[in-house]
Amino acid sequence: MHDRDLQQLIRILEEIRDNQKTQLERQAESLALQREQFALVQKQTERAERLQDRAEELQVKGAQLVTGARKGMVVVLPIIVLLLAYLSWLILR
Repeated sequence: MHDRDLQQLIRILEEIRDNQKTQLERQAESLALQREQFALVQKQTERAERLQDRAEELQVKGAQLVTGARKGMVVVLPIIVLLLAYLSWLILR
């Protein structure tokens, strides 16, 4: 190999090395961005889970209210019917 060929080979190897360094830097930046995005997704998932838990609690409370209202109607409705019958009796008498 001649000196000129050797210098050209060295230059090419240096370019390869520099390009590899650049590629590694870009990969590190990409990895950092992916980590940030993953952390954001984790926070969003945790928030969604908290919201889901809150929604479930509200549904349970709503179901309890409906159950209580149904039980109350079992008591109140016959009383209303009796009062209407009594009022009708008073009016028609």
